Amino acid sequence: MSDSKKYATYLETVGRTPLVVLHKVLPEAARHATVVCKLEMQNPGGSIKDRIAVKMIEDAERDGLLKPGMTVVEPTSGNTGIGLAMVCAAKGYRCIICMPQVPAMLERVMICRQFGAEVHLTAAGLGFKGILRHIEELTAAEPDKYYMPNQFGNAANPGAHYGTTGPEIWEQTDGDIDVFVHGIGTGGCIAGVGKYLKEKKPSVRIVALEPSNARVHVGEPMNPHTIVGLAPGMPSEFLEGPFDTEAARGVVDEWAHCSQDDAVVWARAATAKEGMMIGPSAGAALKVAVDVASRPESKGKTVCVVFASHGIRYTAHPLWKEVKAEAVGALPVPPNTDKSLPPLQWASDA
Repeated sequence: MSDSKKYATYLETVGRTPLVVLHKVLPEAARHATVVCKLEMQNPGGSIKDRIAVKMIEDAERDGLLKPGMTVVEPTSGNTGIGLAMVCAAKGYRCIICMPQVPAMLERVMICRQFGAEVHLTAAGLGFKGILRHIEELTAAEPDKYYMPNQFGNAANPGAHYGTTGPEIWEQTDGDIDVFVHGIGTGGCIAGVGKYLKEKKPSVRIVALEPSNARVHVGEPMNPHTIVGLAPGMPSEFLEGPFDTEAARGVVDEWAHCSQDDAVVWARAATAKEGMMIGPSAGAALKVAVDVASRPESKGKTVCVVFASHGIRYTAHPLWKEVKAEAVGALPVPPNTDKSLPPLQWASDA
């Protein structure tokens, strides 16, 4: 009989993602620095959120909060839901993912359903509070049958990044890291990685970014934006306030921002120039990382940026608008099956 212990389980493949250096996408002004990116789309579920999904579920199992026969339910804009759906499929738990009913959730609904999870869509106008109200109503009758990981307040979230993402970056750079750049969704990655890196090297600069029109961590109002995964509308429970100033505090040295249009521009640039198909939040992080690397004081420094998820997950997003329209126009429904037609019927521009 073979020894199965020498083989990894699927969930054991979460983490240990590559760290690679950027070249062609960098403008000349940024090339006096080294810019490296953590490719979190290489996780088995396709995003950085796989790390916290595994950690939250396994910590809950260890602590007796999640037992066989219980249902996992979570409010999410998508990637955490996908990670949880994947973990629950692997472990045999019923899973309910609750999302806002907006077109940008298309791929997330499909992927969660493919993992076997149930999906509940809530009124978009009610925002995150509407999702929470639905979960309260859903679980009220039999609360002991449900477990909500609560990515926004679960210490396992920053704990996952303190225990894995931070140490990986430190090891992969051999400690030669000067700036860490990442967007604020739940704030768990910034909090966990920032804490770890500053313990190892207090001079490491932590740059946290938000959409330009939703800078709630510096006291500005929340507004609708298309940088999916960032700025859910409330300050992070894992980052230090007060949230009314751009002053450095806690692990964060700088509160940066990026417009939703620039996020798309830089995501497309990484895809076309580096062959890295990244999503809008990664495009925003890249834009800020390039800005930081272009500063005179960044000469000779190493800037590390997280690419949180794969761009293929966002075909309903404006990121894909032009090529999606082109593809739809090129593929008639139903197809023309006339055998007398010449072989070539359509060709894209060069």
